[in-house]
Amino acid sequence: MANPEDMYQCPVGTCGYIYNPDRGDRKGKIEKGTSFEDLPEEWVCPSCGCVKGRFECMMDRGSGG
Repeated sequence: MANPEDMYQCPVGTCGYIYNPDRGDRKGKIEKGTSFEDLPEEWVCPSCGCVKGRFECMMDRGSGG
């Protein structure tokens, strides 16, 4: 199971998508085990299309930023 520091959440309030490297992104053809840092820069949220650069680390969110 991925740790919070390995998971990133979409900042769009109505979306809430969380990138989990244990799952990858089937829609974006990202294999399981791919870290967020290793995602292509052009990768976008599979739910709402938000760009990778706006995602926030779950560890940062949990600690108040």
